[in-house]
Amino acid sequence: MDRVFIVGVGLTKIGRFFDKSARTLFSEALSMAIEDAGGLKPKALVVGNMTSSVLMEQDSLGALLADYSGLRGIPAFKVEAACGSGGAAFYAGYSLARSGMVDVVAVGGVEKLTENLTSSVTKALAQAADMEYEVFYGASFTGLNALIARAYMNRYGYTREDMAYWPLRMHEYASKNPYAQLPRRTTIEKILNSPLIADPLHLYDCSPIGDGAAALILVRGEENARRIARESGRDVIVEVKGVSLRTDSVDLGSRNDLLALESTIKASREAYRMAGVKPGDIDYLEVHDAFHITGYLALEDMGFTGKGEAVKLWREGRFAKGDKPEVNLSGGLKARGHPVGATGVYQIVEATLQLRGEFPGEKASDPEIAATQNIGGVATYTTITVLRRLR
Repeated sequence: MDRVFIVGVGLTKIGRFFDKSARTLFSEALSMAIEDAGGLKPKALVVGNMTSSVLMEQDSLGALLADYSGLRGIPAFKVEAACGSGGAAFYAGYSLARSGMVDVVAVGGVEKLTENLTSSVTKALAQAADMEYEVFYGASFTGLNALIARAYMNRYGYTREDMAYWPLRMHEYASKNPYAQLPRRTTIEKILNSPLIADPLHLYDCSPIGDGAAALILVRGEENARRIARESGRDVIVEVKGVSLRTDSVDLGSRNDLLALESTIKASREAYRMAGVKPGDIDYLEVHDAFHITGYLALEDMGFTGKGEAVKLWREGRFAKGDKPEVNLSGGLKARGHPVGATGVYQIVEATLQLRGEFPGEKASDPEIAATQNIGGVATYTTITVLRRLR
């Protein structure tokens, strides 16, 4: 089977777009990706989305977006894996390309949340949890993550101020990212004094609600990737070295350990094995920090720190610009934004731009290997990708 490369990327700013529909946002991102790939038209389209059936009242999303983007007739379908839908869509699109079934595949993600009441969005996002055993009894998605955050703080002796250094750094990076939803710096005091959402999580500990779309173009074969790069004036190409998707229970009550994201542990091990790398080889990393706790757990469960050490190391300055790996220079979900079903695609697009040296915000320190972690639910799903830059 031939190797698979990312040859085109596109993304929109994340925000509240009352003047743009989901199809408009998506077509903008896909058009950018096609142009970035030298005009190469995809022969199949895979779309990551979580809430179109509930909040947009729209099924047939794959066909709708293909048609609106000028690609009527190609194979197109939606992938849903809660807020991990973007990563799962990439897993499916990569599989199509790697298998030889399709030699040019577009993978995109889109979400339109802000035209709905906050209560409606909260209910839709709660569907990532177990509806019968959790949501029925009043658990919100933020509430479930709050349970984990409190358990982590209790087990390892951390305070709210200790935890607050994650959003502090994310806002610093997002202030330099033109695509970020919250491109502004903040302070520890503002984070600690922000409104309570679900104890111990306050507003600034959580990612915002936003709209956005991102897309990328995959091709099979190194020769094709190098030709497209030459025609675009680039001297590097980006290869997909490893992709893994794993699952855990939906409900938290039946987890083996509340503070171990087993889907992340399993997916990262498989992706590393497939790519032939170890955690210490990874130069750049985008993790799924919908809440500060998920960011810290990602670092531990992907093998970058021991259990219970991430908060201490982060506060000491580890994983910042100049360290290895550099983490979430985009601003992460926390401040770049989290248009749920599109987030996993944003992460891969951003990692690709970092490997090319073309990211428009805080640039990584000449990375060769990058990885991304996109989760759905409370890590009910995890997709890990590993990318390598080739000259």
